[in-house]
Amino acid sequence: MGAGGEGNRPHADTKDTRVKDTTRRKSSFTGLKELGKSRGRGLKQQLQSDWTVLRHLWFTKAQGADHASRLESFYGPQAKAYDKFRANFLWGRKPMLAACAARLAQRRDLIWVDLGGGTGENVDMMFEYLPMECFKAIYVVDLCHSLCEVAKLKVLERGWKNVHVVESDACAFTPPEGTASLVTFSYSLSMIPPFHDAVDAACSYLSNDGLLGVADFFVSSKYDLPMRQMPWLRRFFWRATFDTDNIDIGPERRAYLEHRLERVWEVNSQGSIPYVPYLRAPYYVWIGRRHQLGHVPHENKVDRPALFPPTFLYTQSWEDPAPDMEVMDINPKDRVLTLTSGGCNALNLLLHGAGEVVSVDCNPAQSALLELKVCAIQHLEYDDFWQMFGEGRHPRIESIYERTLAPFLSQTSNKFWCKRLWYFKKGLYFQGGMGNLCWIVQCLLAFVGCANTVKRIANAPTLEEQRRIWDNTLLLRFIKHGPALLVYIFRRIVTFLCFNRIVLWFGGGVPAKQYDLIKEDGLPVDTYIARVFDGVAENSHLRSSNYFYYNCMTGHFLKDNCPAYLKEPAFRQLKSGLIDRLTVETSTFLDELRSRKYTKVILMDHLDWLSPHQHEEYARVLAQQVPAGGIVIWRSAALCPSYSAVVARAGFDVRCISRADQGYMDRVNMYSSFFVATRLGGSSKMD
Repeated sequence: MGAGGEGNRPHADTKDTRVKDTTRRKSSFTGLKELGKSRGRGLKQQLQSDWTVLRHLWFTKAQGADHASRLESFYGPQAKAYDKFRANFLWGRKPMLAACAARLAQRRDLIWVDLGGGTGENVDMMFEYLPMECFKAIYVVDLCHSLCEVAKLKVLERGWKNVHVVESDACAFTPPEGTASLVTFSYSLSMIPPFHDAVDAACSYLSNDGLLGVADFFVSSKYDLPMRQMPWLRRFFWRATFDTDNIDIGPERRAYLEHRLERVWEVNSQGSIPYVPYLRAPYYVWIGRRHQLGHVPHENKVDRPALFPPTFLYTQSWEDPAPDMEVMDINPKDRVLTLTSGGCNALNLLLHGAGEVVSVDCNPAQSALLELKVCAIQHLEYDDFWQMFGEGRHPRIESIYERTLAPFLSQTSNKFWCKRLWYFKKGLYFQGGMGNLCWIVQCLLAFVGCANTVKRIANAPTLEEQRRIWDNTLLLRFIKHGPALLVYIFRRIVTFLCFNRIVLWFGGGVPAKQYDLIKEDGLPVDTYIARVFDGVAENSHLRSSNYFYYNCMTGHFLKDNCPAYLKEPAFRQLKSGLIDRLTVETSTFLDELRSRKYTKVILMDHLDWLSPHQHEEYARVLAQQVPAGGIVIWRSAALCPSYSAVVARAGFDVRCISRADQGYMDRVNMYSSFFVATRLGGSSKMD
């Protein structure tokens, strides 16, 4: 019986299971079907809602005897559908609110007046950046009755006790308190005909330390600031298009804002339009305050030089700062000019006590990288800063950027980074020219089965172990001891594929003139590069002290093996005020050198990039701008670069500190020579 009973159960269970499975599948199918219907209904409702808005935007003209009635005729029928449609159209609202919130974050009992606040959607958005408790009172002021009714309903549903909806003219409203910490015009100033009166009214109650923020559509004037300038066709098209809806997006409003207030920050950009492919409407964000001592910042438009990649070449500086500091005697009286590169060494100069550092690069992407580091030092805590620039990744980069970093970046840097935040998802140090090259090399090594060897070299516990692993790698043993013909063919293939001029420029930042200097020394480029890596592997322990190549091999730094600015005590020093001594410029090195006197100048390998005629010009300007006793340093891919004699004739005592043919140079070991020039007193031979 036992056997028979057990034998019968599987049949019964199978039948029950089949019934249950069938029921479950039917239930799942029904659920999916209902979900599909629900989504279909949602899409249909969304399309109907959008059509309501579009119909009034495109086919309905505002009518009425006064401005209030015209607004009501235009916005009244679309009031309930207003918010969802505008969320994909009014791209300047969030940057404006984030920029204002970032500057008011430490204050309490704020009074905010949102003029032309419509449905109160800005209030909802602002609470993403500042908690409600920061505000003593918020006034949503609008002249359109239907929009105010939607705002009142929103206030009631949200339970906002300190938010007041006021149906009033922006030109006539004054908050009961008589003053406001923040006044905003969110896509409303262009719709207020007497905009002078609206701005005057807002300025009349803006507190002395208050902010006025504007986000709106715009066109430039015929001659405008560089970051605003538009060609005539865009000016004509967009102004005429918006004019059909009684929206004036001309430059007069911003000009009047800058007459009454001092500009603190602005962004000029463009955003997509729902259901309108290809066209992108221009918008701006402008933050101002009452006039104070100082100057209003004007940012020039800077394009990347010809033949440069659309991003940075270097994610870190590729000059070892240790030997630099040994010969430069940095002190608080120094004004130092340096090339930016990755920006690490500019920050290191501040930590060594430089009174002022000017970091210049002709590539705006390099400036954007250093500017982001500066902004992060000023506004982030160490843990977030380390994740961004130590690990090269941050899981909350979008939020941190929008709330804390973007509001303080220049327009050029903001434009660069808002499209490349994914760098911090994939790994910052595998981006850019050299970063991409490192990533490709990693992939190739993994493909040929050397990935584990790379990890072992990078994490070798001692220099001796690192040497042992390096010397026993299959590739190195083949190159040193393999058949001569096969080695020759292999080296030629590697040189053709990996060390050609295109790869060296876009991946390693080695320009054609520097490539030629290497060849003039009679050294094949593959031998030159092998010397670099072999010298590092044999003489410098990557895991404990050589953060340059450890970063290349792993894509991140370690807290005990990283550039100085990434260490927490140094971060605190920079944050406490040292960072304010740094100026980041996007310009040519020569133009910046001409602009002021410098006691110390770091040329890096810049002179390798130039022609003999330019060497003469640089030497003359160095003689003019570097006072007696001042120091200039540079590195070169050549053992004896000819321009060293040119600098000497200009009135400098030039000394070669080290050369690659005399042995290992420094942790980077990438150059053939390192020079120091001291400015002598008296005139130069070029005078």
